[in-house]
Amino acid sequence: MSRQDIFVFIAASCCAWLAAGQGPREVPSPLQDHPGNIYLEGELVHVLVPPELPSTAVRWRAMDDKGGLVREGELAPSGAGGFNSVDLRELGVGWYGVEFLDAESRRAGWTTAAVLAQLTAPVPADSPVCLDAAASWFAQNDPVTQERFASLAALAGANWIRDRLRWRELEPERGVLPAPTQYDEAARIQTRHGLKVLQVWHDTPPWAEGPGGKRNGPPADLRDVYTFCKSMAGRFHGTVAAWEPWNEANAPSFGGWTIDEICSYQKAAFLGFKAGDPAVTVGWQPIAGANTAGQADGILLNETWPYYDTYNIHSYDWPESYVRLWDFARQAACGRPIWVTECDRGMHVEEGSATGDYSSPHAVRKAEFIAQSYATSLFCGASRHFHFILGHYLEQNGKVQFGLLRKDLTPRPSYVSLAAVGRFLAGARCLGRLTIAGQADAHVYAFRAKPGGEERDVLVAWYQPPGDWDQRGTSRLAWSLPDSLSVEGVYDYLGRPPGAARPQELVSAPVFMVLPSGQSDTLNLEPPKSSEPRTGDASPAVLQLEIADRAVVERTEGWTPQLERAAPCGSTMELRIVVYNFSDREIAGTVAFEQLPEGWSTTQDSWDVRVGSMGREVLATPAQVPAASAEARWIRLKGLFSGTPGATLAFRIYPQEASAGAP
Repeated sequence: MSRQDIFVFIAASCCAWLAAGQGPREVPSPLQDHPGNIYLEGELVHVLVPPELPSTAVRWRAMDDKGGLVREGELAPSGAGGFNSVDLRELGVGWYGVEFLDAESRRAGWTTAAVLAQLTAPVPADSPVCLDAAASWFAQNDPVTQERFASLAALAGANWIRDRLRWRELEPERGVLPAPTQYDEAARIQTRHGLKVLQVWHDTPPWAEGPGGKRNGPPADLRDVYTFCKSMAGRFHGTVAAWEPWNEANAPSFGGWTIDEICSYQKAAFLGFKAGDPAVTVGWQPIAGANTAGQADGILLNETWPYYDTYNIHSYDWPESYVRLWDFARQAACGRPIWVTECDRGMHVEEGSATGDYSSPHAVRKAEFIAQSYATSLFCGASRHFHFILGHYLEQNGKVQFGLLRKDLTPRPSYVSLAAVGRFLAGARCLGRLTIAGQADAHVYAFRAKPGGEERDVLVAWYQPPGDWDQRGTSRLAWSLPDSLSVEGVYDYLGRPPGAARPQELVSAPVFMVLPSGQSDTLNLEPPKSSEPRTGDASPAVLQLEIADRAVVERTEGWTPQLERAAPCGSTMELRIVVYNFSDREIAGTVAFEQLPEGWSTTQDSWDVRVGSMGREVLATPAQVPAASAEARWIRLKGLFSGTPGATLAFRIYPQEASAGAP
């Protein structure tokens, strides 16, 4: 091999190494065309004029988040008869609304822009600030826009980014795995921008559908799940660092699974991923709504905790309710890191808005929410927090907006506040919460973080009594830091230095106070919430319940849908227990009922079992459902196989009175 060949080989290897996310991170820079009118401090800001702006527009004015005038000028027509851009020159960190006015000073159109602080150090690998973007779906088969999403996420200081894929597209037929696809390209793009990718899906291909051909139901054969996950772990090695094997399966819109179905599926998926890439992170598939006692019981009774590296949850509640509502999630986490992979609070768009935007006051309230949400989440036990969502996204017939960006990628104020969180909570670890006597609505959270790459203590503080969006943003509380604390800098919710060296009051808009490292040690802090660890090993044997006539009843707790199996009182039903062996050798042992509630009876209570490598055996017994309607109790089976950890299956079936109708 010549010297030139060697050089080319080394260069290609280094490029592959960097593209796979193995190399060191760099400080992100904007793309050349500054998508979304988003700039870094010190750059000249050129705001693109919306292409639909009418020719009647003659001048422009730029305003800050409070409506204060920042710049104004005359519009200069381009040679083609339209307008190109307006020059705002250098602007400080912040969000800016740009209005275009006609000769009568009436608004003819508008757009937005932002200036972010330049990160002075790469985002730490352990930073909790993450972001859901779903770029593969928001920019389907559009790598240019996918790259813009990735760039804007990186500029905001995101560590991880969450995407979406479809199983049916990556495996349209059993064993057929076409390549390349848009998902491969999107993962490479996001990795190239220094982002770690978390991937998720929530569809079952037609060839794998369970009884009844339910599109989003559990697959008929969990070996298909195992095989798919194994192939995906290998295929995306180096570009997808973590996986969620489903999304909100308890919600009817995402499948409507029972907790035992979720647990059995999780086990097969985990084993498949680890067979494909032992180093990949496998998260618990997050539940829709707040975790409930019944769901936590199901996860623990099924001994599921060895089958997830992180316990992932979603939250769409107010930050002040996280402590209470996340109790059962912390129980189910069993000491695993908690990742909040979707989080926001829905807000209605302004009435009559053709662009799906908030009113100006509401846009500010949503921006204030961002730091409140991240800071509270980390105190409540989260180690990674993903805001939902980067791109323009409407629900409830276009009435509720979630996006940090507008449809043309221009920013809402909440995008700028996310960048402030990414900057000041880079690599943050929560130290605790400072309690202010008699002020339960005052929130002061302390972190050890690396703003600017140097270890500092950072306090995030605000005052906000509970209330809906219209009740927020008006309260104030006189408060100041103890005089004994040194303060290096104070910044507002958008990351701007507000002028005062030390705040004398708290309002709904959070402030970031940067202190020398160790200063918080002098404060009497309530420690962050934690999860009690449990030990255990994953078994290659997985048990699954099959019932020919699958019937469920929904028992909603709060806004958490909780699907439960159901059967008529006094009926006889066949329970089919499927035993899978996901190891490379035969397993032999017994499967037996470990717990059978009073009133239930089965014809057979144990089986001798022998299952070959990647085999599947079905054990069946008639079961008598109690004659009288009663609250369901857990039925539990245990599989004991020589040389492997035990396998557990727990489920419950609600006896239904005939008068209740078909479930």
